[in-house]
Amino acid sequence: MITKMKKLTFLVYYKDYESFLEHLRDLGVVHIEEKQKGTVEDAGLQENLKLLGHLKATLKQINYEDSIAGDGLADTGRGRDALEEMDLLSAEKMKLTRQLQSLKKEAEALELWGDFDPQNITKLREAGYQINFYICSEKQFKEEWIEDYHAVQINKAGSKIYFLTVTHKEVQPDIDVETVKMPATSLSALKNNIESVEHQIYKIEEELHRVGNANYLSMQALQKELSSNIEFSKVVLNTEQYVENKLMLLQGWVPAGMVSSVTEYLDKENAYFELTAPTPDDNVPIQLSNKGFFRLFEPICKLYMLPKYNEIDLTPFFAPFFMVFFGLCLGDSGYGLFMVLAVALYRMLAKNISASMKPVLTLVQILGVSTFFCGLLTGTFFGFNIYGNDIPFFNNMRDLLYLDNQWMFNLSLILGAVQIVFGMILKVANQTIQFGFKYAIATVGWIVLLVSMALAYMLPSVMPMGGTVHLIVMAVAAVMIFLFNSPGKNIFVNIGLGLWDSYNMATGLLGDILSYVRLFALGLSGGILASVFNSLAVGMSPDHAIFGPIVMVLIFLIGHSINMFMNVLGAMVHPMRLTFVEFFKNSGYEGGGKEYKPFKN
Repeated sequence: MITKMKKLTFLVYYKDYESFLEHLRDLGVVHIEEKQKGTVEDAGLQENLKLLGHLKATLKQINYEDSIAGDGLADTGRGRDALEEMDLLSAEKMKLTRQLQSLKKEAEALELWGDFDPQNITKLREAGYQINFYICSEKQFKEEWIEDYHAVQINKAGSKIYFLTVTHKEVQPDIDVETVKMPATSLSALKNNIESVEHQIYKIEEELHRVGNANYLSMQALQKELSSNIEFSKVVLNTEQYVENKLMLLQGWVPAGMVSSVTEYLDKENAYFELTAPTPDDNVPIQLSNKGFFRLFEPICKLYMLPKYNEIDLTPFFAPFFMVFFGLCLGDSGYGLFMVLAVALYRMLAKNISASMKPVLTLVQILGVSTFFCGLLTGTFFGFNIYGNDIPFFNNMRDLLYLDNQWMFNLSLILGAVQIVFGMILKVANQTIQFGFKYAIATVGWIVLLVSMALAYMLPSVMPMGGTVHLIVMAVAAVMIFLFNSPGKNIFVNIGLGLWDSYNMATGLLGDILSYVRLFALGLSGGILASVFNSLAVGMSPDHAIFGPIVMVLIFLIGHSINMFMNVLGAMVHPMRLTFVEFFKNSGYEGGGKEYKPFKN
């Protein structure tokens, strides 16, 4: 459900405004309405935004370790100094990295000539000999160069020949191929330089690690301070000024449940404020306030978009469907049991699990439980068929729960039809709340028509298909669909729009229901892959008392790890697709609400 909001309008004298905002931020429950448009020209705000982005990037690069962390005291000044120190170290590391790349490139080129001391070449030149280095293809190389210029092949790489010539100073070799400049240092010296630079980079990385960990908490405190200052600047930019800039007007929103505490607090301030209910034109911030089981699914709804203030929050209505859909897509009791036990073990062993992480872990366990029970419908446990034996317990479970592929296919379509019709019922409620019941009559007509068709098909003894009762019900539904499609418009316009809606419903509804076949297909494909990995584990293991079981276990673990990862990913994505497209569309969900974010420290 969506938390009810109240609109607050403040009028403050300009001399008291900054102090008032500080107190409002300390209160921490008022969402400021954004009015600032275009590019923010405030230099201080731009500087803070730039610094905050840089600080966030730096914090992400720190591999935080409690064992080498600082004294636990967070100081923003210390955090700023640490950031500057890390910037200097990073700049030095970047400089050395470029130098290292250059040295490696030079060493790679010199590797082909071998390791020699350039001083020896210099001594030969001083003695009257000239040494030249060349590179050419095999076809270009001429044998007479060996006789005329004492050419010596040093190396050969592919079709390239690396050679040098030794001639007297007065003789200039007439060789028209690529020449190479004599290296300034030997290969061994280059490798020593590379090792030295790598060692310097390693020492800088160690220092970065130490400085980052020692000042991590201080840098986090600086991040919070910058975020708070940025929010403060944005609030100032959203302020309207009146009476020659003497009066400051600010608007915001507060949850209805906090109104009494807010008004009590504001009565003490030197500010005029007015509390009103939101109007249909207001862009009210959204705070979801579901409880227990349904609260766990709020992050999934936020992945799509938040509802508008005058819409129904669909989170409690899609949550049970999503849980079942996930279980059907994954479809293996063993995988579901593994998810439950793995999270339980993590909770036991992990230290300091964050408050935001706990609901995620609970959701994983709930989805694991759903997968376990959905897997019992097909009897799949890590790819094995638990119903393929003569154990009485499993035989009784098979008689009670087992569904073959045809029934699993039918179950997917039935669940799809149920969710779509349920979504249409919610659409009626949404249209009634937003516009009035007369705008929902056409949707009610479609629900009556679809439900009557389903009843006539499943219970012909109660209401025969095409019988008198059925025809009367369909006639009533047709009147609702064609005459109340767009209340207030001409009857012929209504009929035309009704025909258009009939076409869209006939084509779209079938496609929507068929989309739910993926629930059956994903579960089936995952089970087949799991059984294939089991067969590989048995078939590819050698006939050896020791290595055979080891190989079998390795193939089993690696195969099921890959299969489980891929299937869990699919079991999240496809139910989301069914929720966001089929269910939300048929529920008339518009969305587009902005999240409630109070102005606070």
